Amino acid sequence: MTGPETEETAPPADSPSVQETGEAARRHAWASTAVVCSALFLLGLDFTVLNVAIPALQVDLAPSMAQTQWIVDGYALVLGGCVLATGIVGDTYGRRRAFVAGLVVCALASVWGARADTVEQVIVARCGMGLGAALFMPATLATIVHVFSDEADRRRAISLWATVAGIGALAGPLAGGWLVEHATWRAVFWINVPLALALAAAALRMVPESRDPRPGRIDRQGAALSCAGLLALVWAVIEAPGRGWTSPAVLVAFAVAGVLLALFVTWEVRSERPMVPPPLFKRGPVGPACVALAAMSFCGMGAMFILTLYLQQVRGHSPWEAGVRTIPMSLALAAGAACAPTLLSRFGPRVPVSAGLVLVAGGFAVMARLEAGSGYAHVLAFEALVGVGSGLVAPVATELVLTAVPAARSGLGSALNDATRQVGSTLGVAVLGSILATVFTARIEDRLQGHPAARTLLGDHDGRDLLTGVGHPGAGTGSFLVHETGAAFVHGMASAAIAGAGTALLAAALSWRKLPAPARPPACPSPAAAPAVAPPAEEIGARPSP
Repeated sequence: MTGPETEETAPPADSPSVQETGEAARRHAWASTAVVCSALFLLGLDFTVLNVAIPALQVDLAPSMAQTQWIVDGYALVLGGCVLATGIVGDTYGRRRAFVAGLVVCALASVWGARADTVEQVIVARCGMGLGAALFMPATLATIVHVFSDEADRRRAISLWATVAGIGALAGPLAGGWLVEHATWRAVFWINVPLALALAAAALRMVPESRDPRPGRIDRQGAALSCAGLLALVWAVIEAPGRGWTSPAVLVAFAVAGVLLALFVTWEVRSERPMVPPPLFKRGPVGPACVALAAMSFCGMGAMFILTLYLQQVRGHSPWEAGVRTIPMSLALAAGAACAPTLLSRFGPRVPVSAGLVLVAGGFAVMARLEAGSGYAHVLAFEALVGVGSGLVAPVATELVLTAVPAARSGLGSALNDATRQVGSTLGVAVLGSILATVFTARIEDRLQGHPAARTLLGDHDGRDLLTGVGHPGAGTGSFLVHETGAAFVHGMASAAIAGAGTALLAAALSWRKLPAPARPPACPSPAAAPAVAPPAEEIGARPSP
């Protein structure tokens, strides 16, 4: 008879070898965690490092607003679309192998981006970096699950993982600003090369190999449907402001995305070896946890994209100055993540997740009231609320997803968590950025119609190009364009902030309703009062044989 699935390389907890080397194994586990979290920091850095480099990149390559969003979103789109499939690849062929391969791919794509001469080449490089990140990201959490046998240590490591993931993304504007001011925008690509290669070498030395002992076949059809559906959806959202939300191309893209994603769900339900086993969402808090993670990432990354544009294009800060002004959000996120395990132990997952999302909504309420002349105190309030709120949500929701999956398939749990976060981040930049662009363009074009001189100075550029500084004629236009551009930006930013706040509040309401409260022992224990448990490994991994 076959026993329950276990990690191929993990010996029994009570074996002599484990007893003799327990402390050494614990130190090795934390060393492995340091390596994978460093790679995760690099991933988060790459997600946002180009945000503050966009104005400098525009001087050389002059991308449109749509191309700018593709430069930002190309990385996250490929990462979010492929991470489920690559998580299964890691479970099947080895997580350390996938981790190292992803870092090498990321380094090669970074070289391509640093040497790019066209906007299209930059977009391709960003997509290649996203593919590399999709290979190594699932292995980070899966490695943590594999190397820690102690539940308390594992929980601390997961909290550290969630903190590093957020801080890496928030550190991007700071690192990018410094690199742009002291070198060029190409330096934000070059910096990845030595870091990625050094981490790959460290992983070969310090991270143990692990895999699913019963991997089965890879769900290629599911992977193809999910990637194609997400690509069509994000393309439609990004292109809608420029082409029009009711243009034939945009409507067709939305329809294609809906059909492909519906086919993906249908395929997963009927597949014998689904990429995302549907029973995961039928029991326990996995579904609400994924919604909370998606909403947190949607709001956080969308807000950072808008905030860095606001600090540079409206407030007039340099890339480095804009990056420095985002540091408080990293500190707030770390503070929230430090409090999350205590709140989880005392109140269960419902309180920290719901409260965190309400704080994020409060941050967007502050953003909606920002004006072109608002002081930095308003920005600080926004960063504190969103940072602490995100820090409360991320580690708790991540643990809920991971504990629903058996250790042997930890790559699946990690990939599901990663895909949820990355798709949310991608759509956050796309949707909130597109709302900003749509409202901004409508207002500035309306104002330009009553000011022919400014329209003439802009030449071939339209109002949408002003959003990222393309075609900005500078001081020669007098104060009209400067004032109207700032006013139109904050008007569009307020509309995007309202959408972000609504998203966070809806997710908070769902979390409060669906996530469990603290467990209360029954007054008189009985067999009927057995606690809910996660689905058995066979149920979430594949359909049992008849």
